[in-house]
Order: sequence, then structure tokens, then C-alpha cells
Amino acid sequence: MRKRRNPNAVKIALFLTPVLVLFTAFFVYPFVFTFVASLTRWRGIGAMRFIGFANFGKLLGDPTFRLAIRNNVIWALASGFVQVPLAALVALILAREPRGWKALRTIYFLPNVISTVALAMVWSALYNPQYGAFNAIRGLIGLAPRNYLGDPATALVSVIIQGVLYIGYFMIIILAAAMSIPRELYEAAEIDGATTLQQEFRITIPMLRGTLVTAITLAMAYGMRHFESTYLMTGGGPAYATTTMGIDLFNKMDALRYSEASAAGVILILLGTLVIVGIRKALGKGDPMAEAGQ
Repeated sequence: MRKRRNPNAVKIALFLTPVLVLFTAFFVYPFVFTFVASLTRWRGIGAMRFIGFANFGKLLGDPTFRLAIRNNVIWALASGFVQVPLAALVALILAREPRGWKALRTIYFLPNVISTVALAMVWSALYNPQYGAFNAIRGLIGLAPRNYLGDPATALVSVIIQGVLYIGYFMIIILAAAMSIPRELYEAAEIDGATTLQQEFRITIPMLRGTLVTAITLAMAYGMRHFESTYLMTGGGPAYATTTMGIDLFNKMDALRYSEASAAGVILILLGTLVIVGIRKALGKGDPMAEAGQ
């Protein structure tokens, strides 16, 4: 049988055209240009000289860039499986609407409206080896001061901690989904004698599966492209212990090594895509909330 033509096809095309134009102009074209530049030797000015995949070989053979890839993966895992679970825990508590829950919701979200630069400066002060609050606490219990950001053994953990503690963005997403779960499910569970903890594990978490997968995907994507706070706090040091692909890419552009920076950008995009697809394949198996609404 011949397929019936969608009577709204023209309207759909008109609505999609602006989005497609913007997507092509601001993602497809820049990505194609970046990929082409990665296959050349180019300093940002002058003619490009084609050299094939030499830049990719050079990058993958560079121990610093391999360390940056490792750090990006650690950032992605910490964001997806530390930050999001913390956000989910707080969201589930607030969804029960305890006393002052609206004020707490605002307080937890507040850091997300503050400049990353300001937050990085605050944490740099807290980690200060001489006057920082953390070393002041160490002094009170008789421990010697420690240079958290200047020690390769603690620098990466220190910058990751300040990143994953800001749970407000994902907390709001999960809280909104949790509060949209039908109350009748909890009332029925209470009648059957289910405790609050049993309700969370048997009703809330399964119903939030789709939202949690989305939050984890977003968090890991942000972790893969991480740059700002680490660059401001450590510049990628000490001894490249905290460097990321974003910092490495920035340093190459600053040195007018645009072709190598383009190759780093292509690798970053491909790794980010791989991580997102992998997470969706591993965790994204249906959405009970969507199914319940059908």
C-alpha cells in the first residue's frame, strides 16, 4: 500500500528549517572545518598544508595528551556517578516536602547562578596552603599544612571535589520529575504497609529512571568538556596532573598550533559522542514515567 502523505509536512518542514540552518551553521560547518584543519599544518594564518592524520598520531603519542584524556574520563565518571547521585539524594529528600524545603531548594541551586570564575577563586582561597580554611582546620587538629592544588597527588581530587559538590542544576531536574509522580502510587504503597525507604526504591527511583539517565548523560558530557574551573585554579598543573583536553587544546591555540588544536577538538568531540552513546545504550532502556502517561 502507498504511504499516505502527512498533511502537515510543509508546516513541519517550515518549523524545522530554522533549526536545521542554525545547526548546520553553528555545528556541522565548524566541525567539518575543524576536521579539515586537523589534517593540515596550519598556524591560523596563511595557507593550509595537507599532512593527513599526522596530527592525530602526534597527539596520541604525546603522554601529556593521553593524561588529559584520562583526566577527562575521570571528570566524566565523577560527574555522572558522584554528582548526579548526590543531586538525586537531595531531590528525593526535598520531594517529601520537609519543613523549609523551598528555601533549601533555592540555597542548593544558588551556586549555579554564580560565576564560575568567582567560585574558582573562592575554592582557591579555601585550598590556600597558608591562609586557607582547610589548612586552618588541619592546624587545629595538629596536622601540618598541605598544598592541595600544588601537590600532584591531591590536585585532581581537589578540583573534582569543588566541581561535583554543585548539585543544584541536576537536583532541580530530578526534583521536578519526582514531584510529578502520581501521589496515588505512594498512598497505595502506604496502605500496603511500605516504609518510606521501600517507597523510594520500589516507586520513585524506577519511575525516575529516564530522568536519571538524562541527568547522567548531561553530567558526563559536561565532564568530558571540562575546562574553566581547573584552568583558573591550577592551569592544568602541577606537572600536568589536572590537565584536560580542553586545557591542552587552549594551550595549543595560544601557541598558534591551530592544526593540532583542531585534531584535539575532533578527538574530544568523538570521545564525548562515544561516552554519550555508551551511557544511553547501557542505561537508557525505557522510561516508566513516559509509559505511565500513555
